[in-house]
Amino acid sequence: MVSIPDAAGSAPDLADPGHPREPFSPRRRVVVYPAQECHLCARALAVVGELQDELGFELALVGIGGDAELEARYRERLPVVEVDGRPAFTYFVPPDALRALLR
Repeated sequence: MVSIPDAAGSAPDLADPGHPREPFSPRRRVVVYPAQECHLCARALAVVGELQDELGFELALVGIGGDAELEARYRERLPVVEVDGRPAFTYFVPPDALRALLR
C-alpha cells in the first residue's frame, strides 16, 4: 500500500479507526446526443453544463450528424441524455431531476 504524506510530512495510518477509509466512488458519466441548430439541444446542454461543476460528473457530447445509425436512433427524440449508459432524458433536462439522479 502506498502512503501519501499529510501536510506535516507523516503518512496517516489508514488502518487506524481514527482514519476511516472512504469508499471508492466512481465518477458518474453523462452523455448528451445533440444535433446542430437544435434549440432543445442548446437548452439541455446549458442545464447539463451548469450542473457539471456542482455535481462533478464526466460529460461527453456525441454529435449525431453524419452517423446514419445515430441519426436513425436519436433524430426524432433530440436531445437524448444518458447517465451511466442508461437513457435518462429526452427533449428537456429538468435540473432537479438530474441532481436527484446523480446523487
